[in-house]
Amino acid sequence: MPTLPTTQADSAAFKARRSDVRAIVIGASAGGVDALLAIARSLPADLTAPVLVVLHLPPDRSSGIAALLAPCCALPVDEALDKAPILPGHVLFAPPDYHLLVEPTASGWAVALSADEPVRYSRPAIDPLFESAAAAFGRQLLAILLTGASDDGSEGLLRVRQCGGIAWVQDPASAAAATMPASALARAGADAVLTLEQICRGLSQLS
Repeated sequence: MPTLPTTQADSAAFKARRSDVRAIVIGASAGGVDALLAIARSLPADLTAPVLVVLHLPPDRSSGIAALLAPCCALPVDEALDKAPILPGHVLFAPPDYHLLVEPTASGWAVALSADEPVRYSRPAIDPLFESAAAAFGRQLLAILLTGASDDGSEGLLRVRQCGGIAWVQDPASAAAATMPASALARAGADAVLTLEQICRGLSQLS
């Protein structure tokens, strides 16, 4: 399947769609902690979109990423709990050894934790989150793929774009590990290829 096109960050279409974001999903791997710290600081306090995050984690020890980011983020930051509702303006991280998914409920949307087989050797993996969020939010989803040393996220980002969602990919040249964003660009393209600073600036304008 041919990849979808990549547009410039300052395109009129890209700017016009930012106000339509209903949910944000973020994927990161190697080098992702520093990138996520910068993003956490950029999220505005009046952001209404929930933010769901997968960071590749070792399966055999607890994660302190939510506790690390909470003090520098204007929004509530927590590790996701199975079947918890997805609330506006909350940041939820996938826990170690579980995929993080979006699932429908009678009153809206909830997170689901899955112990299904690893994807691209990772659990949590980025592809399942992006794919389930694309099915849930369609054109109102913003997906951001950051630094990483695997090809996880490429198929998920393709699905986001096929469903009409917005895809931002960190510029591989500016990433701590270029493999993951480069793979996603080759497979899916992007609506914008951005430095981490540009991603943070774009997020700071979402409200």
